[in-house]
Amino acid sequence: MKRREFLTALGVAALAPQLGCSSSGAGALTGTRRLKKVGIQLYTLRDDARRDLEGTLANIARAGYKEVELLGSMNNFDMAPDRLRAVLDRNGLTAPSTHIETGAFADLDRYIDAGKILGHQYLIVASLPDGEKLGVDDYRRWADRFNEAGARALRGGMRLGFHDEAWDFRKVDGQVLYDVFAQRTDPSIVWLQLDTGNAAIGGADPLEYMKRYGSRYWLFHIKDAPSIGADHDVELGKGVVDFRKLFAMIDRIDEKHLYVEQETYPGAPIDSVRRDYDYISSLTF
Repeated sequence: MKRREFLTALGVAALAPQLGCSSSGAGALTGTRRLKKVGIQLYTLRDDARRDLEGTLANIARAGYKEVELLGSMNNFDMAPDRLRAVLDRNGLTAPSTHIETGAFADLDRYIDAGKILGHQYLIVASLPDGEKLGVDDYRRWADRFNEAGARALRGGMRLGFHDEAWDFRKVDGQVLYDVFAQRTDPSIVWLQLDTGNAAIGGADPLEYMKRYGSRYWLFHIKDAPSIGADHDVELGKGVVDFRKLFAMIDRIDEKHLYVEQETYPGAPIDSVRRDYDYISSLTF
């Protein structure tokens, strides 16, 4: 199912008045703190990276980013871990985490070994297979698999996490699937990565989820959406997510990893990446 078709079927646009998001992305709170470091999810520049990963990482560093979340799910565009680590080091970048697929559970040691070379602390599962078709029992079964794989990852010196998609916030049999998963996974074994834009597109208020699971969020995708139920995202500060309020809610924020992510663009992706950095790095909270 395509994203537009899924969201239309979900009918999340009707939930917009219930959300604590703002139309400008700037809340009423003011402060003097700013992010000490800003990261980026490499998927934001996936097409550039596919053509020239080394050049793309150099452009990311020049834009001001200090961290990058890699794409083990795409085999890091076939660049070997030792060479990729050298490119990161040369550009002053660190890679605290990477995205993987659930298929990695069958070969977890290989991902752990590569992660240690690349400096990862977290292996984050991007999404559940056919997630838009799953029900409550499926999410429970996957939660049990994450508990088992997460324990194996910890024994290998790595933390396992889960990243939300819009369809994870569907309600089935009176239950929100994301909550079913989060409440069944062991917080000491499975970490959560909050994708703010995906949550909003799925009809969920990211601020409410911060209240609910804030202590489990050690990684974030900082993504904006033009409206609740939209079929695409927008540059930061041009949508409904109130990042000022969100940041103020994140305990020990300087120890956590916040990655800008944008999937659609008004022009060249690298230009959006630069504007996203300028917005988010100057935001006070």
